[in-house]
Amino acid sequence: MATQTVTDLDLGAVRGRVWRRLRGNPLGVVGMVLLAVVLIMAIGAPALAPYPPTQVHFATPFQRIGTVGFWLGSDDLGRDIVSRVLYGTRASLEVGVLSVGLAILIGVPLGLMSGFWKTLDALISRLTDLMLAFPFLIIAVGLAAINGASLSGAAIALGIAQVPTMIRVVRAETLRWKELDFVASARALDATGPRIMISHILPNALPAVIVQATVIMPVAIIGEATLSFLGLGIRPPAPSLGIMLSDAQQYIYRSPAAAVVPGLMIVIICLAFNLFGDALRDALDPARS
Repeated sequence: MATQTVTDLDLGAVRGRVWRRLRGNPLGVVGMVLLAVVLIMAIGAPALAPYPPTQVHFATPFQRIGTVGFWLGSDDLGRDIVSRVLYGTRASLEVGVLSVGLAILIGVPLGLMSGFWKTLDALISRLTDLMLAFPFLIIAVGLAAINGASLSGAAIALGIAQVPTMIRVVRAETLRWKELDFVASARALDATGPRIMISHILPNALPAVIVQATVIMPVAIIGEATLSFLGLGIRPPAPSLGIMLSDAQQYIYRSPAAAVVPGLMIVIICLAFNLFGDALRDALDPARS
């Protein structure tokens, strides 16, 4: 049976099929629900937070969970943990979206060129292999140290560190699709290389790019928390889940919630993206009936 391409299918029918598959996957539904809750918390942080995230209450430090006015307790400066977790979640998602967007912006064009033009493949592949030779966090920490501690600096560092993975995914998709008949037909009609890549190969590679984005998003979020924990991410007193973990290690026995809650929030965010990404990969698989 001939392979169907995006250009052969009605986009409405594709969206309907993908939605049906997502709804039929129990773990995917759990991932979507968790992801929706996380997004509501992040977007609605200004309305949901009881206090500004940096507001201190020197008279009420180390409040326990369930205290009126501090439902998840307070830290050593009396700052409300609920408020800081909400804004920290927002910051984590901002860094994740920016870094994934940067990885797509750089990695997709390079992956297309590497897979389509053999003359560039060797150069781009060797540079990719060179970056992959270093652990992800080593690259991110090095770039963050150069750029300085800030939200944008962390996003740039994490995005660049994710570029090699995105290049490999797009290159593999390009090598797969460029050998099919519809690309040969476009070449026979004198379509240029850039036109073939943009109009024919890229639309068919988009599902793999989208799935890869959901895979590297939790990696970026953990990376942001790590950089902030090390003092190379978001600058205090701005809220960050990594900063909260770093501060809480000094008084973890006196206020366990200050460490447990942000750590649990990181787990929930990553679990949501992983479950949703796995379900989306299955839903977008054209080989699945």
